Amino acid sequence: MSVQAAPIQILRVDSSYQRSKRVVDIVFTLLIMIPLCIVTAVIALMIRLDSKGPIFFRQKRVGLNGVEFEMLKFRSMYQNNDDGRHREATRQFMNGSTLSHEEDSSKRYKLTNDSRVTRVGRFLRKTSIDELPQFFNVLRGEMTLVGPRPALQYEVDLYSPHDRLRLLGKPGLTGPWQVYGRSRVSFQKMVQMDIDYLHQQSLRQDLKLIALTVPVMLLGQGAA
Repeated sequence: MSVQAAPIQILRVDSSYQRSKRVVDIVFTLLIMIPLCIVTAVIALMIRLDSKGPIFFRQKRVGLNGVEFEMLKFRSMYQNNDDGRHREATRQFMNGSTLSHEEDSSKRYKLTNDSRVTRVGRFLRKTSIDELPQFFNVLRGEMTLVGPRPALQYEVDLYSPHDRLRLLGKPGLTGPWQVYGRSRVSFQKMVQMDIDYLHQQSLRQDLKLIALTVPVMLLGQGAA
């Protein structure tokens, strides 16, 4: 399903790069599939022992050209929770609420000290392990390894025409904001980083961002 007012600008990307990017997505994902399955089994047991509910959390996100898809994560919250606090935090961040040097802009999307988050969920979020099931989204072609952060529908509803330009690229597991941004940027800067990436993207840059993502995860800076 497509969301309203999808971006109308055309992003010109070299076709050979697009093919190479897709090959990297598939090959990289297949290479880690066996260890990913082992990790999934361990995490599934941890989640099951910690709280009631499904292993995976499925959430509608807005992808390439405003088309919605179902994004997978390991469940990190208790079931049947209201997302009102998250919506309000997102609205404030998008409207220019500033962050202190101690705050992380990703926490505008993942609230700190959130009672809805399980004990195991706090660990999964801190290490970004909750994002690992998105490799299946990559295999299905709904996401890519490197690209703009996948947006929520109620976030897109507040987008300006300029903000919508980030929907011209397939959402990624990681990207420039996840690697370089975090506590140092506003929402508008985050959007601009995604747009700049889309206009300058290359296989070399993608491989660099993938490599830089590893220490980000090891330092416990959870993704959005």
